[in-house]
Amino acid sequence: MLKFYFNGAPNPTKVSLLLEELAIPYEPVPIDNRKGEQFSPEFKKINPNSKLPAIVDDGVAIFDSNAILLYLAEKHRKFLPQDPARRGPLLSWLMFVASGVGPYSGQSVHFRNSAPERIPYAVNRYEFEAERHFRILDERLAASPYMLGDEYTIVDMAVWGWARVMSSPLGEEIASTMVHVRRLVDEINARPAASQALALKDRFVFKTEMDEEAKRFMFPQNYAQRGR
Repeated sequence: MLKFYFNGAPNPTKVSLLLEELAIPYEPVPIDNRKGEQFSPEFKKINPNSKLPAIVDDGVAIFDSNAILLYLAEKHRKFLPQDPARRGPLLSWLMFVASGVGPYSGQSVHFRNSAPERIPYAVNRYEFEAERHFRILDERLAASPYMLGDEYTIVDMAVWGWARVMSSPLGEEIASTMVHVRRLVDEINARPAASQALALKDRFVFKTEMDEEAKRFMFPQNYAQRGR
């Protein structure tokens, strides 16, 4: 049975959505970042980068959320465009989310909420880039129901993973202007698979305290910088 290593963050959640949409059996394996479980030797054999999500399917380990989306969609031949001409746009938008939307949103959240000191330049840079990327998505979705036209695909799932929490990197005022992205999020949220994906984390207990131990695991660079 496929094993799904996850927590409740945006990237694992979009893989949860696809697994539920596919309705295939899988074993969820919670990995608690605040306890440092991502650095265990066992998990690093699956993902040497110590990030979530990851899967092991028929003995094959796959990591990075968008790689997992593409792998599963191709294997099960679902949620991919049937028209070969859409293969290029699929890859382009999937990589746009992977290399732009996710990283800039994550960095914006970090420098807004978790950095040990507020650095105006960093906050401005990542808020600006996160907003710019979401504006591109919003413009795309203004012209069609889904990212690839009239067909719901893994690209929409990739967008949903971060878009459902876009107020965190953008602030609610800016996020509220992304009307077409919000329309997509609301539509996906109404799908039974989304409800099941969002409920997955509630079946397990994850550490909620951001104590000194959790900070060392979540932000090891701060301690390395201080030589400790």
